[in-house]
Amino acid sequence: MKQPAMIIPGAMEALQSLAKAAEQSGVPKKTLDLVHLRASQINGCSVCVDMGLRFKKADETNERLFAVSAWKDAPYFTDAERAALALTEAVTRLSDRFDPVPDEIWEEAARHYDENALASLVLWITVTNVWNRLNIATKQVAGEWAKSDEAREWRKKQVAAD
Repeated sequence: MKQPAMIIPGAMEALQSLAKAAEQSGVPKKTLDLVHLRASQINGCSVCVDMGLRFKKADETNERLFAVSAWKDAPYFTDAERAALALTEAVTRLSDRFDPVPDEIWEEAARHYDENALASLVLWITVTNVWNRLNIATKQVAGEWAKSDEAREWRKKQVAAD
């Protein structure tokens, strides 16, 4: 099956609008990219993990991207990024614990991000989880979308925006 968001009229645009809104609320794009990669790793979304590495920004390092899955022990991340990654893990793994987003995780994130930025992070984590679930449920293949005309157009827009 094709990606469901490409089948249902308006779905792709809605998801892209939500992502765009989340990107414009004060969280550095570099942090959002790390959050997207970490949630995608947790969920096992090969499409999104592939895209996170394939479309990395010029100012991002391979060391950081390779170490995202071990961010707690890796020296490459700021305290704010660590707070965003902890929030990502909590929100992505909602059913893994009695208190899915413990106060200490929320409070640490709130030390680094204001209300708009926290809203952005939660929306970004949520939309990432939506993409992960759509891709996994329909067995999308890593790298296939990246070869498409849609991906080339998307990449042009991303480069122009940077």
